[in-house]
Amino acid sequence: MSLSESREPGQHSVSSSPEAVASGKPPVAGSLHSSTVLFLLCALSMITYIDRVCFGAAAPLMARDLGLTSVAELKGAFTAFAIAYALFEVPAGWMGDRLGPRPILIRIVLWWSACTALTGLVGLKLGTWSLGGLGTLVALRFLFGAGEAGAYPNITRALHDWFPIQQWEFAQGLIWMAGRISGGVTPLIWTVLVSGTAVSAPLMHWRTTFLVFGGLGVVWCVLFRWKFRDPPSDSRAEHRQEAAATKEADCSPLGKPKHPGHSQVAWRKLLTNPSLWFLCGTYSLLNYGWVFNITYFPAYLQQRFHLPPSDVMGAVYLGAPLWVGSLGCLSGGLCVNWIDHYVRDRRKSRRILGFFAMTLCALCWWNARSAQSLHTFCISVSLAAFCVDLTLGAAWASCQDIGKQSAAVTAAIMNTLGTLGAAAASWQTGSMVEHSIRNAARTANLSMDRLPPDLLDLATFDGFQDVFLTYILMYLAAAVCWCFVRPR
Repeated sequence: MSLSESREPGQHSVSSSPEAVASGKPPVAGSLHSSTVLFLLCALSMITYIDRVCFGAAAPLMARDLGLTSVAELKGAFTAFAIAYALFEVPAGWMGDRLGPRPILIRIVLWWSACTALTGLVGLKLGTWSLGGLGTLVALRFLFGAGEAGAYPNITRALHDWFPIQQWEFAQGLIWMAGRISGGVTPLIWTVLVSGTAVSAPLMHWRTTFLVFGGLGVVWCVLFRWKFRDPPSDSRAEHRQEAAATKEADCSPLGKPKHPGHSQVAWRKLLTNPSLWFLCGTYSLLNYGWVFNITYFPAYLQQRFHLPPSDVMGAVYLGAPLWVGSLGCLSGGLCVNWIDHYVRDRRKSRRILGFFAMTLCALCWWNARSAQSLHTFCISVSLAAFCVDLTLGAAWASCQDIGKQSAAVTAAIMNTLGTLGAAAASWQTGSMVEHSIRNAARTANLSMDRLPPDLLDLATFDGFQDVFLTYILMYLAAAVCWCFVRPR
């Protein structure tokens, strides 16, 4: 009986030919091709950003319905998500390396889809009874972050299994580009669905929108479970004869597999790698400034520039940092290839790109800090996001270089530190703005909730000016860190 005849229904045969092993390319499943893998993972990235960005878009309405003074009081909800995401990132990445990304990604998406749907119920009035308040929202956001943790590390592991090293930056760039585009159009979708436009009335309440967005993840899980397989572990038992034929090519002189599918993590070697820690520092610093785009940015534009919630052009501006950044995701891999053509060192090419991109990002935020018009501010912030996203493919490909068969764990460590940077920024931004408002209220001998709108807007603006200065300093530090990322 042939191998294709002996496999169980629904499984795909995996080629483990000597040629495939020698070339370093991942095995290719019968009806599953790398293009299908990339499509499914890009779709996952898109849903991830829809669910993240819609919370920032809903923040002003949430603050109103929960009886809060300003969006700054939601800092606990923003921070809870980031802290939980950081805490559970490494365990989820480790599970992906051990069990394969397929079951872990399905668990992740189902969990966060449920949390997305439940978010729409927080504070809902049922007669005289309310379904929770700010504390409930903070707890739910913590669970949301815990559930979503590990998504991108497991995507990284899937890319490591399915794509050759020459395509890592480009494939990572496409993943992030898909997410950024999705996040960029989410404010426009939100405007059409919730706020309405000049030509259409609102289609649903903001709470209903969270239920709809949660359902998207369930649909993805069905498609992913049907189409995706983890090579080579799903078919390893079926292909022992082929594996025996290639054992010599796939083993080290000590007889241990060079590329075991789910090997033990060399924690000591990994955690003492200087390049990993400089990479983590870089990722933490760039996330510190970038998280503004999906947290306080919508409320800031509406308050400072008096942007109407139903303004379609305003919705385009709200998504600009993400959809402009998506171009950076796509361009980053191409830039590494272009630089590598001249320097003939792929790792050095990543460092060069990272240094100049972070330096330009700091300059963009300096311009945004002094901007007086909506157009100048949004263009500056969007260009800063473009510079950040230029480096994403290089950063995540460096994780694959450092971690090899522990790529998911390595990526999880980097993303954990990056998320802690985002958590610190979310809390610090809200605290600095609240401090500015509190000082203004004290000067006027008023309580914060009685501060006149014009003084409230001015105090908010002053607080964000200090926040933007911290972003500039963080990006300059990130440029320095990139110089020391030297994976070997």
